[in-house]
Amino acid sequence: MNELAERHCVPCKGRVPPLSGEPPARLMRILAGDWRLIGEHHLEKEYRFPDFRAALSFTNRIGDLTEQQGHHPDIHLAWGKVGVTIWTHTTDGLQIPAPVGAGI
Repeated sequence: MNELAERHCVPCKGRVPPLSGEPPARLMRILAGDWRLIGEHHLEKEYRFPDFRAALSFTNRIGDLTEQQGHHPDIHLAWGKVGVTIWTHTTDGLQIPAPVGAGI
């Protein structure tokens, strides 16, 4: 399991600057799959499915997980594909989630 799966989102108040330089590059080395880093600002990935029903089911699973985390990506649902765009809206950039149990 990827080390990011062991972490959770912690709401920030905007006092933390977004990642830049080496941290986004490290984040990309940790991520599995075909994620793209866009201008050190956000992450994008497109998932492919055999039909609309499978894409919708995946979208609903993303929604459930992100609701638990309190961090909501932009999701684009289309027939046979789901696009996901992630960034921290409060800091207008990327943050690395905190380790589970961290009192941040």
